[in-house]
Amino acid sequence: MKTRFTETFGIEHPIVQGGMQWVGRAELVAAVANAGALGCITALTQPTPEDLSKEIARCRELTDKPFGVNLTILPSITPPPYAEYRQAIIEAGVKIVETAGNNPVDHLEHFKPAGIKVIHKATTVRHALKAQSIGVDAVSIDGLDCAGHPGEDDVPGLVLIPAAADKLDIPIIASGGIADARGLVAALALGADAVNMGTRFMCTAESPIHENIKQHIVTADERQTDLIFRSYRNTARVAKNAISQQVIAIEQEGRPFEDVRDLVSGARGRTVYETGDPDAGIWTAGLCQGLIHDVPTCAELVERMMSEAEAIIAERLVGFAGATV
Repeated sequence: MKTRFTETFGIEHPIVQGGMQWVGRAELVAAVANAGALGCITALTQPTPEDLSKEIARCRELTDKPFGVNLTILPSITPPPYAEYRQAIIEAGVKIVETAGNNPVDHLEHFKPAGIKVIHKATTVRHALKAQSIGVDAVSIDGLDCAGHPGEDDVPGLVLIPAAADKLDIPIIASGGIADARGLVAALALGADAVNMGTRFMCTAESPIHENIKQHIVTADERQTDLIFRSYRNTARVAKNAISQQVIAIEQEGRPFEDVRDLVSGARGRTVYETGDPDAGIWTAGLCQGLIHDVPTCAELVERMMSEAEAIIAERLVGFAGATV
């Protein structure tokens, strides 16, 4: 299945495993790459740029296929040394980078001369157009149903993807609410060139998180997520648990972010994945968890998606077209 994404980035299948904090590690990324999709190491999961260099090297020991690195750029009182992480990516010879968060223009000035193709994640068409104007090679467009930060406009993928396709000239990766072949085919029909999956890849054999959390995703349905930080204009979709409900209650009382800071710390979220306690902290999950019913290997997942997608197109959709001729 050839698309503008597969041809531009040299990836066999139009499927992406984007950056996920604490999850985008070498073992998962290499498994995704070996399955013919694009996996991305999450740079800031590694505590230092030197550790990122080691993680990239570890991934190369596990796969000879192309993979990417995610660099998420967010405002912070004490920001990470982004320039040093960027340099580690360049020196490691990585040729695909996924950026997210703030405008990546300062990083493009370094990535592009190094021959690195850049995918930027956006939650609105206007931000996607801005990313295109500064020279990114593709945009990952995230709808309301995605895990993590869906933006503040509350536009679902069914509208956001074709709205972006109408205005963008570069390849589009659809993100949010996709976990199987039906989502892939739908995204292609809406104008996307590939799909990005986070929650689905969290729930695979090679995902480096506790088995209890994988099983929690399998048993959860599409109603078991929460939108937190709405009152702080930094909305995040997370797994519904005791902590997320506490955060929402505090927000409803009109209290400041300082009153939830300890509850939502990254250290507590990491503990969820390490100990398997789903109530230990805040962790992200998308609405598509309602479509996840097993924990396959990455190879099994990608093969299943591609074969079922081809069947949907060749049998169901062509059948509809034939019936109208």
